[in-house]
Amino acid sequence: MYAEQFQKSLKAVEEAREANIAYEPARMTAKEKEDLLAAYHPDYKQDEFEVLQIGPNKGDKVPKELAEMLQAHSRITSGEVDLTNPTYDVDVLIIGGGGAGTSAAIEAHEAGANVMIVTKLRMGDANTMMAEGGIQAADKPNDSPAIHYIDAFGGGHYAAKPELLYKLVNDAPEAIQWLNKLGVEFDKMPDGTMVTTHGGGTSRKRMHACKDYSGAEIMRTLRDEVLNRQIPVVDFTSAIELILDENGKAAGAVLLNMETGDLMVAKAKTVIIATGGAGRMHYQGFPTSNHYGATADGLVLGYRAGAKLLYAETLQYHPTGAAFPEQIFGALVTEKVRSLGAKLVNREGKVFMHPLETRDVSAASIIRECTTRENGVDTGAGLGVWLDTPMIEKIGGEGTIEKRIPAMMRMFGKYGIDIRKEPILVYPTLHYQNGGLDIAQNGMTTQVENLYVAGEAVGGIHGRNRLMGNSLLDIIVFGRNAGQNAAAKAKETTVGALTLSHIDAFDKERAEAGIETDAISPKLLPDYRRSVTELDK
Repeated sequence: MYAEQFQKSLKAVEEAREANIAYEPARMTAKEKEDLLAAYHPDYKQDEFEVLQIGPNKGDKVPKELAEMLQAHSRITSGEVDLTNPTYDVDVLIIGGGGAGTSAAIEAHEAGANVMIVTKLRMGDANTMMAEGGIQAADKPNDSPAIHYIDAFGGGHYAAKPELLYKLVNDAPEAIQWLNKLGVEFDKMPDGTMVTTHGGGTSRKRMHACKDYSGAEIMRTLRDEVLNRQIPVVDFTSAIELILDENGKAAGAVLLNMETGDLMVAKAKTVIIATGGAGRMHYQGFPTSNHYGATADGLVLGYRAGAKLLYAETLQYHPTGAAFPEQIFGALVTEKVRSLGAKLVNREGKVFMHPLETRDVSAASIIRECTTRENGVDTGAGLGVWLDTPMIEKIGGEGTIEKRIPAMMRMFGKYGIDIRKEPILVYPTLHYQNGGLDIAQNGMTTQVENLYVAGEAVGGIHGRNRLMGNSLLDIIVFGRNAGQNAAAKAKETTVGALTLSHIDAFDKERAEAGIETDAISPKLLPDYRRSVTELDK
């Protein structure tokens, strides 16, 4: 199946497999990790970032592509929309229909709030669906939330907001039980005990999974619960601007029907941003594992309304995105593949790093192998390293791959690659938005009252790097948290006169800063159309 030019490399991997299974490379020292990240991780490429000139984070650096969107013009003017006759009037407006948004909706509805979800694609078209490996929770006798905290705090370079991480790890066991009761089909032993495995950077086996489609199974269950509760969902509709009231509190959003182009107004006592990540911004030209709508909309909406960002300069590049074949370039190869025993191997057949280092260290190690060390494998469309999947069957026995990671087997099987018998080629893919809107422990933004945030649009939960399994966890913990608190706040909120005056204030600030741009935001969807010049090449 593989191109002739790397058959020699493939043979080297096969010949070294038995020895590599027994070989356990040492973990890097803290100093070695720091040096590696500084030299090879994309977050450390200073020329790929821009300093913001306006807004709550003026003076901070963010990726160039994000800076353009944060400092762009709104899609509307303040006088373009009639705010006096809202199309919708609810207690809690949730922007985003993924795992965080649906978790929030369920809890807000449970609290008796009149709640509505608006989503620019369909409910479930979200990064939640793309998550494969599992969800962390310290619920076994040899584990504890304290140990989980230490793992995650260290993995995030000690930069997480302590109160957010504390809530994440302490609410985790109950979150698993909540999902289990809703009907999520977790992997279990015959006696009902949940199966748990290691993830990168974890010191205990606390990864709960549904084979290797954990996110899809969780999203299926949450979606069904929203439908069963008959919670209104307005799909194919984007929030393009937040609405504040005369007191500066979040009070709704301007909505754009993606099919007709019509504008609508949704008035609300509280608003929850659950718009997900930014992979489709393709920072630094990286491929992405993200779904089609991941264009940092929530960050833009919140920022223009006055909400502050935290760690917006940090992204997670998942170390194992598919590098071959070209049709699935950038698609996620779950970390669970490594937790089951597969090791990363270079062109010469050598294991070059511990298989369960944190994601940022693993990604930087792969980039190093493919650049200065020239140990990458030429795929014909770029470089990659081998992930030696046949090791899994040799360690766990025949049938392990089909039982534990069937989605991976099917994804590569479509292109004639049997991962039970031959390794796969991988390279880092843009995966997760570590930074986002700054929130307090109750989920409300630190700058804008009645504006809550949940899921990947939040900054600070994980610090500057996230461990595997903590993203599915945070959408549940902080989605539920936002729903509960937004519903409670709505009961004591009286909305003042609606206004879009923050658009004018932002325009004035941009003009005074001398920023000249034709860009408008939020971006909403990526544009993959090729120019006439490109087509003629």
